[in-house]
Amino acid sequence: MSESSQMEKTGVGIVGMGTVGAGVARLLLDHGDRTARHAGRKLWLTHAVVRDLKKPRDVDLPEGVLTDDLQRLVDDPSVSVVAQLVGGIEPARSIMLQLLESGKDVVTANKALLAQHGPELFDQARELGRSIAFEASVAGGIPIIANISQCLSANQVQSLQGILNGTCNFIVSKMDAEGADYQATLAEAQELGYAEADPTMDVDGTDAAQKLAILAHLAFGARVDWSKIPRRGIDGLQSVDFKYAKQLGYRIKLIAMARLTEAGLSLDVSPMLVKIGQPLAEVRDNYNAVGAVGDAVGPVFFQGQGAGQMPTASAVVADLIDTAVGRTAITFETLELWAEGHDRVGLADAGSLISRYYLRFNVQDVPNVLAQIAGALGKNGISIASVYQHDVDLSQEGIVPVVIVTKRSSQSSVDAALAELKTVSAIDSVAEQFKILD
Repeated sequence: MSESSQMEKTGVGIVGMGTVGAGVARLLLDHGDRTARHAGRKLWLTHAVVRDLKKPRDVDLPEGVLTDDLQRLVDDPSVSVVAQLVGGIEPARSIMLQLLESGKDVVTANKALLAQHGPELFDQARELGRSIAFEASVAGGIPIIANISQCLSANQVQSLQGILNGTCNFIVSKMDAEGADYQATLAEAQELGYAEADPTMDVDGTDAAQKLAILAHLAFGARVDWSKIPRRGIDGLQSVDFKYAKQLGYRIKLIAMARLTEAGLSLDVSPMLVKIGQPLAEVRDNYNAVGAVGDAVGPVFFQGQGAGQMPTASAVVADLIDTAVGRTAITFETLELWAEGHDRVGLADAGSLISRYYLRFNVQDVPNVLAQIAGALGKNGISIASVYQHDVDLSQEGIVPVVIVTKRSSQSSVDAALAELKTVSAIDSVAEQFKILD
């Protein structure tokens, strides 16, 4: 009799057999010896709960595993850990609570659920003596949750900067490399399966803000309402700014940023200029990446597939292994995630964020307009680092694009200056502003 056949078995369930669920099942079924070596026991898939039994699935399940009866899984005492892979808020929230109440530990990839109901779910898990693991909820296959919560635990993290949405990164990478139009690039991303039919939550920054809220809690102990994080998506980007940014030595990326300042924790999700050659600037296509700075370790960088069946399934199965072994329970109890009264840092006012800025104006080709721009910026305490006047815009007779790069200024000062400049008749439009990631 083989050693693996004599191993203790841990019953595992899956709720939700979409793309990721099928990948998890495939890893458990096809690579059982591999998971057994890491877990010291066999992870035995006993239930895969779905809504529609007739729907085709990208995995062959053993007889009797597939079911549409959640209660059958809930009532099975042999199942100790469940991968809850239902998306959205409901019924995902109710299912997770039901699983916890039945005495099961839970692994999830649902970042929206954790960002919105993390305190409730984690408090309930603690009260019941259960655990929740969630590595797959942020950045797919990149082990960023474990690295921040465990591997960097000797550090006070000073800052995080990440590309957390593969759909957006694919789009901005194409716009940068090919000068492509946003709408055309979005359509290509949808054809390739990188973007949903309704991509709103990706392209408007919601997805990245939800993930940033989770990372901010892990790294800084802040209980963050993701909807309060200042965010701007990529859906308004114009190809001309990619051209101008490249001329200045930058690429435009959708960056999720958390920075510890004297005023508190500063959070932001928006397109930013990143210097060409810096690691985040070179992250292409649908890849994700996270850079962190710790007070002891200094800068570290993680990059990999941020979505997709097998990268996300990889993170889910790693959590299943850690939960079966008992590592998750120790970490979960020690970290006291989302526990009431455990906020370690307050949030800074969004207007206090200090950065350099890229500002693009469309101005009339008349004397004194640059002086008016410089005057309004100077009046609000903003120093100019450089000015670039480009060719006359032939599509708008007599309109000249002007790009200004500022020195470090606050968001509130920039907002005040731009509001004042909107009243200047010689300025056709305050066309664009981006933070520059330093």
